[in-house]
Amino acid sequence: MTVRQATHAGSWYSDDASTLDRELQQWLDQVPATVEEIEPAGGCIAVPISGARAIIGPHAGYSYSGSNAAFAYRCIDTTNIKRVFLLGPSHHVYLSNKCALSQCSEYETPLGNIRIDVKTVEELRMRGEWQTMGLGVDEDEHSLEMHLPYIYKVFEHKIDRVTLVPILVGGLRFDGEQYYGGLLADYLKDPQNLFVVSSDFCHWGSRFRYTYYQELADEGTNVAGRATHLSSRSGRALKTPIWKSIERLDWDGMEAVARMDHAGFKRYLDDTQNTICGRHPIGVLLAAVNRLYPVDNAQSEMPRLRFVKYDQSSKVSLPSDSSVSYASAYLFLPS
Repeated sequence: MTVRQATHAGSWYSDDASTLDRELQQWLDQVPATVEEIEPAGGCIAVPISGARAIIGPHAGYSYSGSNAAFAYRCIDTTNIKRVFLLGPSHHVYLSNKCALSQCSEYETPLGNIRIDVKTVEELRMRGEWQTMGLGVDEDEHSLEMHLPYIYKVFEHKIDRVTLVPILVGGLRFDGEQYYGGLLADYLKDPQNLFVVSSDFCHWGSRFRYTYYQELADEGTNVAGRATHLSSRSGRALKTPIWKSIERLDWDGMEAVARMDHAGFKRYLDDTQNTICGRHPIGVLLAAVNRLYPVDNAQSEMPRLRFVKYDQSSKVSLPSDSSVSYASAYLFLPS
């Protein structure tokens, strides 16, 4: 039996079980019973959401993104879920147009271990082309690990009846996202499966080599100026606060994701180069949805993807500053 150790516990989040459990519970309790669908602008919806088949949530240290991720996890109705597919981007190893599966049998968390669905992992290997994560690669990657304590927490009442399918998503081309989305579409359709997609949003600042800036109209919604990139030494007077430009950039991306148009999301990324680190896991999810529900086909009941929380690690005011954005969303699929 090979167990993936919780290598980021004690640094990115608490390695003390009681402390971690208390923090997770506090963040979950702070989510209101009815959450606002912030992008695209909509109404409010009571949580948990029956029919929520996937969530998107951040993977930064819990002091930055723990409270944001709680909004995604509060959307989950755990009643019928038996299996969790966890898709995260690869930060440390390059996978050329490929995804990788774990060779482990369990994943450790300070709260307890989560069993890997070895049968489903092997089934996936038989159905498509996958690489295998070595244990070192698996344990280095935080995009998967940061979701494990939350998964354990929300399923703790039935953790012995829930299994995990971790998938490390590499630098996929558009056709690669379509390929893996096609492989996973039938699993997404199954109401006993939940998909967790791990992604932060804009990484802004010279240390990320991304300083996109665009002036906005007074109401902050319509573009007023041409997009440019700021120098960290720029003394230029800025009409629109940088953090507001980042917010508009992210919200445009969130809207593209919420339309569930895989090709449209790619066009947005091509146009802006927004540093959404989980863009490929999101692309795989959208490709799977498009396989099940083609965007040009009208159906009686359609899927719905909505964002319910958005934050920035800091409100950037100077070109020399930096920030990372966090967003949480749910995907509803009709039965």
